[in-house]
Amino acid sequence: ALASGNLDIVSDAMAREVTLGPDGRANGVTYIDRRTGKERAVKGRVVVLAASSAESVRILLNSKSSRFPQGLANSSGLVGKYIMDTVGASLGGQIPALEGLPLHNEDGAGGNHAYVPWWLYKEQLAGKLGFARGYHIEFNSGRQMPSHGTGAGLDSLTGGSYGRKFKEDARRYYGSQLGFAGRGEMIPNEDSFCEIDPKVKDKWGIPVLRFNWKWSEHETRQAAHMQKTFAELITAMGGRVSRPPAADGAKAIVPGGKIIHEVGGTIMGADPKKSVTNQWCQTWDVKNLFVTDGGPFCSNADKNPTLTIMALAWRASDHLLSELKKGNL
Repeated sequence: ALASGNLDIVSDAMAREVTLGPDGRANGVTYIDRRTGKERAVKGRVVVLAASSAESVRILLNSKSSRFPQGLANSSGLVGKYIMDTVGASLGGQIPALEGLPLHNEDGAGGNHAYVPWWLYKEQLAGKLGFARGYHIEFNSGRQMPSHGTGAGLDSLTGGSYGRKFKEDARRYYGSQLGFAGRGEMIPNEDSFCEIDPKVKDKWGIPVLRFNWKWSEHETRQAAHMQKTFAELITAMGGRVSRPPAADGAKAIVPGGKIIHEVGGTIMGADPKKSVTNQWCQTWDVKNLFVTDGGPFCSNADKNPTLTIMALAWRASDHLLSELKKGNL
């Protein structure tokens, strides 16, 4: 794109709002230059927001006009609504069978290279789980960088040791810890949304978002199932869990926003009254305005959303280009 000579990259630009022309179409973006604090503007035939789901919502809600007094592309009232994150819970334990192993490199033994997909479809269909959808399991192996001060958590196993005994304990127990993390699907609900804070602005004078969040029983039961499953796996390996699994899923679940798989807020759909964007990530209200981040997600699978965001953005870009060639944008 740079080699074509048709791309300008404007850095240090804090986007504030999308501007409209008299024809009701988007015609550019107003931003604050973070180095000088001065207001600037750029113009364009088409505006594409890809600032992350929450930040794109913030820009839309801050883009108020007589035509859109509640925020740009918000005739449905759904900009900022039905935001989602990934359901998460974790539990770890110590596995005696992994004690005292010869030194070896475990880089890659967790995270991207070890993964368990959802497996309880039949039980779920039979209504035995108490929640819909599912989750996958990720791992953290024991041979990570030792934690500070305690020698990779040795004090929880030995009660504390010193000198030669400490070194012996470190060689014995290092690498024998195993961590499990569940990542599950959240079903959108009307109690999870973001809106413009009526009082708070950032350092550039742009109003910030205020978040409202609520997990449903679907998610909390799922999180409790995660921890129970992890405890069973650790026990089956002859290990001991670091703490008992939480019977109350509200205590097991990670707070919303912490896993940073935020999606929703400009959900896509087939009905302009019930969605913000169409199947092309194109806003219903302003046809030359697109949102190509996680905002158009109308549900959130257990998988990380990045590749889906990229696929939808690519698809939207192909449609945008086709519409430009037809003279529709």
